Amino acid sequence: MTQSGDPDASELGPALRRLLRPLVKALIAKGVTAPSLYRVLKELYVEVAREDFRLDGEPPTDSRVSVITGVHRKDVRTLREHEGAEDKALGQRVSVLATVIGRWLADPRTTTPEGAPLPLPRQARDGVSFETLVESVSTDVRPRTILDELLRRGLVVLDGESDSVTLRGDALLSREGEGERFHFFSRNIGDHVSAAVENILTEEGPAPFLERAVFYNNLSAASVDAVEARARLLAGEVLAELNRLGFERQDADKESAEAGEANERFRFGVYFYREDEAAEDER
Repeated sequence: MTQSGDPDASELGPALRRLLRPLVKALIAKGVTAPSLYRVLKELYVEVAREDFRLDGEPPTDSRVSVITGVHRKDVRTLREHEGAEDKALGQRVSVLATVIGRWLADPRTTTPEGAPLPLPRQARDGVSFETLVESVSTDVRPRTILDELLRRGLVVLDGESDSVTLRGDALLSREGEGERFHFFSRNIGDHVSAAVENILTEEGPAPFLERAVFYNNLSAASVDAVEARARLLAGEVLAELNRLGFERQDADKESAEAGEANERFRFGVYFYREDEAAEDER
């Protein structure tokens, strides 16, 4: 970047515009104005400078934060005392729902040998039931609450006669409600960007994270339809496989790892995007 700090004068400028364009589209659609975005960006500049640009393990002074971020020192002091609010209740609910579905699709006790989810009795004195599945994930949320939410979203079917719960086979790829969409939007895209950023900041050696894409142009809509259908099928297969592997490794680590050793997480994602190149060229 040049001394002026103008991103358009650097190689990062065009990349920054391409990254921010779809985000700005979402912000305008949801009524988030430019001043609101500026406020969030200033908070993030201060937060990242204090957390990721420490000296000898100590957070930088307000003056140094101001120098490296361009945020006025008086604003740095004010923003430093402000903590970004997060809907922890939503995060917990989404996490429990996703984990219940994930375990249902991964545990050999709740799936067929081919990996299809088995119907579960809602309650059972012995063996696995829907209630024991939920309780294995969290004891803070009642199983009935989770069942009602899954029913509301059409992810499960409750058979009144047998009092059993059946999970839809495509639940892992189902579309979430609006609150859940924003939750996964921030985490999925955030982790994707984090992987890409670490790769471009690593000057020597191999890139630390997997971050690749396949792309073609000059295709008909029918051809892209065929590729997309295949991509969705393969995505479902690989997500299901990694879900089972993650479940197996997590259970194994609970048994074998020393206290404090099993503290890492991972996220693997896939996406497919298509667009009319003529429309893109008009921008």
